[in-house]
Amino acid sequence: MRMGRRLYSLLMFAVVSVLGGLLTAGLVVPIAGIATTAGTSAVTSLDSLPTALKETPQWERSRLLNADGTVLAYFYDENRIYEPLSKISLVMQQAQVAIEDHRFYEHGAMDLQGTLRALVSTSQGNTQGGSSLTQQYVRLVLVEQAEENNDAAAKAAATENTVARKVRELRYAIAVEKQFTKDEILERYLNIAYYGDGAYGVEAAARHYFGVSAADLDLPQAAMLAGLVRNPVASNPRTHTQVGVQRRNDVLDRMAELNVITADQAAEAKATKFDVKKVTFSRKGCANSKLPFICDYALEVLKQQATSLGTTEEERLERVYRGGLTITTEIDPKAQKAAQKVVSRNVDPRDPAIGVVVMMDPKTGLIKAMAQSRPEMGKKKGQTYYNYAVGTGFNGADGFQGGSTFKMFVAAAALENGFGVQTSFHVRASKNYQGETFQSCSGSFKVLKRWVVDGPEVGNYNMYNGTAQSVNNYYVPLEQKVGLCKVTKLAKRVGLQLASGEDIVEKFNAIPSFTLGSAEITPLSMITAYGTMANRGTKCNPVILKSITNADGGKYDVPSAGCKQVVDPEIADAVNKVFQGPFTSGTLRYAQIPGYTLAGKTGTVPLNKAEWSVGYTPNLVAAAVISYDNSPKYKKYWNSKYSYLRNVRLPHSGTYLTGYGADAGSKMLKPAMQQALADIDEHDEFATAQASVLNGDTESVPSCSGMGWSSCRAALSSAGFSSYVTYQYSDTVAKGGLIGLTRSGSVPKGSEIGVIVSKGPKPEPKPTSSPTPSTEPTRKPRR
Repeated sequence: MRMGRRLYSLLMFAVVSVLGGLLTAGLVVPIAGIATTAGTSAVTSLDSLPTALKETPQWERSRLLNADGTVLAYFYDENRIYEPLSKISLVMQQAQVAIEDHRFYEHGAMDLQGTLRALVSTSQGNTQGGSSLTQQYVRLVLVEQAEENNDAAAKAAATENTVARKVRELRYAIAVEKQFTKDEILERYLNIAYYGDGAYGVEAAARHYFGVSAADLDLPQAAMLAGLVRNPVASNPRTHTQVGVQRRNDVLDRMAELNVITADQAAEAKATKFDVKKVTFSRKGCANSKLPFICDYALEVLKQQATSLGTTEEERLERVYRGGLTITTEIDPKAQKAAQKVVSRNVDPRDPAIGVVVMMDPKTGLIKAMAQSRPEMGKKKGQTYYNYAVGTGFNGADGFQGGSTFKMFVAAAALENGFGVQTSFHVRASKNYQGETFQSCSGSFKVLKRWVVDGPEVGNYNMYNGTAQSVNNYYVPLEQKVGLCKVTKLAKRVGLQLASGEDIVEKFNAIPSFTLGSAEITPLSMITAYGTMANRGTKCNPVILKSITNADGGKYDVPSAGCKQVVDPEIADAVNKVFQGPFTSGTLRYAQIPGYTLAGKTGTVPLNKAEWSVGYTPNLVAAAVISYDNSPKYKKYWNSKYSYLRNVRLPHSGTYLTGYGADAGSKMLKPAMQQALADIDEHDEFATAQASVLNGDTESVPSCSGMGWSSCRAALSSAGFSSYVTYQYSDTVAKGGLIGLTRSGSVPKGSEIGVIVSKGPKPEPKPTSSPTPSTEPTRKPRR
C-alpha cells in the first residue's frame, strides 16, 4: 500500500509538471485515466470541459424597511452584502491573500507548487490547501450554483476529494483569469466566501463579528476573518474563541513572515482580545423581526402578488431571499408604537381575549400600523402564529363578526337607492321578524324561524339618530326596504371581505342579520371599506409595500392599490355626514379627538363576543376590535361568563370591559388615531354633502279616507309603505275606528307610516280624597 502511494505521488508529480506547463500555455491535452488506491478517477479530455465559468450573481440579503428607513427584517438564504474592493479595507485584502495564496498576484491560474502539494496530499487521502485563490473562487461558485439548482450531484462533484475536481477547477480558473483582473477576482472571492455564523462575504462578516463595515476593519479583525475561510465552523471565535484567536494569530504570523506587517504590528494585534459581546445577529426572517406579523404580511404579499419579481411564487421568493432588494413599507414607527402600546395596555398577550388595531391612508391604501395583543410569533404562552388583522389566505385567523359596523353598508346602499336621511321607522324595543319578507339576489324570501332583534330604543328614528344611537330596529327595516342583495353587493364593492376568503355576496345575500354584523370579516378589510367612504367613494386596496429596489437602484413594480371609484362621491359625502353622528352625539362621543372631525361607527357582536370601533378622516382610517378568544384552551373560562365580554375584567391586563363597542373606541381607537393624525402634515375636511342626496326621493302617501284601519294598512302596503298601529283617545271617532295617519302627502322614500286607531273617548278621571295632613316633619329628598 505504501509503495502504491509513493508510485502514485511520483506519477502525479510527472502529470502535474506536464499539465502545469500546458495549462499555463492555454493548451488542451488529453489525460489518460489516473488510478488511485481507492478506485479510478479520470478526466478523459480537457476538451470536454467548458472553456468559461458561467457566473451567476452572488446571493445578497434583502431588507424590509419601515417608512423612516429603519430595518424591519432581513430576508436571505445567505447573509451577504456585496461590496466593491474599494470598500474593503486594504489590510483585509492583504490578510486574505497572505493566508490563502500569498503569490496570487504573481502566478497565473495555477500555483504549481501549491497544486503539486495538494495533489500529492489528496492522493494519500488528506485534504490539503494549495489551490490558488482563483481555483478556490471557482469551487465556491460551482458549489453555490449547485445549491441554487438544488443539484446534489453537482455539489458533490464540486467538493469531492479527487484529481478530477482539481483538473476541472484548473480549466475554469484559466478562463476566469482571462476574463477578470486579479483585483476583480479578489473582490468576487471576498464577497462569496463563507465566514461562519451565517455570514457570507466579508461585509456581512465584519458587521456580524465586530459591528463595523468591511472598509473599517483593522489588522486583528481582518486577520481573524481571513483565518475563518479555511474552516469557518471550527475556527468560529464566537463558539470556539480560543481556536479562533489562535487561527487569527497564525494569520498574523504569516503576514509578518511575508513582510506584509512588522513583527511589532503582529505582536500588538495578537494582544487584542476578541469581544464576544460585540457579535450581533441580523433579524433573519419574520419570526425574529420586532414586528413579525407586519413582516409576515409583507412577505406573503411579495410571494403572492409581486409579479414583477417573477412569474411564480417560487421565483418571487428566490428574488426576495437572494436578490439584495430594499423593500420599503409605509409603516409609521411612531403610529405603530402607539397602536401597539394601547393594544398591549388593554389586552395582555396571556388574556383569553384578542385585541387588534389597524390604520391606513384611505387615499393611497398604504398601511400605517397593524398591532395585535399577541405581538410575538411562536408557540409559547402569549404567542401566536396568527395575524389577526388579515384573512386565512395571508396566515390570518377566523376573523371577527363586525356587529353594528355593518350598518354603514346598509346606509350607503339606502342612500344610493333614493332613501334619505329622514326615512324613518317606528322602533320597538324588541321585535320578532319571523314571517317578514326580505329580498335576496334570488328574489324575495320569508324569515321562517323566530328571529328577535332587541334594543333599548323606542319611538320614531331616522337615519341620523338611528346611526348615532346604533338602533338595531331601525336598520333591520331599512335593510329590508333596500334589499339584502344591494347591501351585500355594496359591502363587497367597497372592500369588505370574509376572513375565510369566501364571496360575501354569495354567502350573506339571504341572511337578514347581515346588518347586525353576523359575517366574520378581517379588520384590514373593514378599514378598506370605511376608507372608501373617507376617500369619497374611491376604493384603494390595502398596500403594505411602498417600493422595491435592487442593489443597483433598479425599481420593481409593487402591487397596486388599484384605486377605483366604486361609489358616487356625492353618496360617500352623505354617508360621511351621517356617520359623524356617533362621534358628535352617539356611541363614540367619548372617542372624539380635539381639532379633528371624525366619522365612524361602533359595533357590538351578539352575546358581546366582540366589540368594535371604526373611525376615519379624509386622511386616516382606523379600526379597533376586542374579541373573546375562541381557542379550546379558553373554553372553560368563557363558559362561565353569561355574556362573554360584558362586565368582564380581563385576568392579566386588568382591563374592565362593558362588552360594547364604545370600549374599543375610548380605550384603543382614540389614543392610536391621535398619534397617527399628529404625524400627518396636511389634513383635509370632509366635503359638504348635497341636500338632494341627503333628502333622497319622496313618495306620496295614499289616502285612507273612508277606510277602516285594516283596509288602510292594506292600501299602504300596496303602495310600498310599511305601517304600524298606534292608538289615541278620540271624542269624535268610535273605538276601533280610523282617526288618520301620522304622515301624509309626500314623505321620504321607505318611511314607515303610523295608522292612528281610536281608543274611544278619554275616560273621566276618578275623584281622589284629600290626604290627612301629616304631623311628621318634612324630610329633604335623598340624592
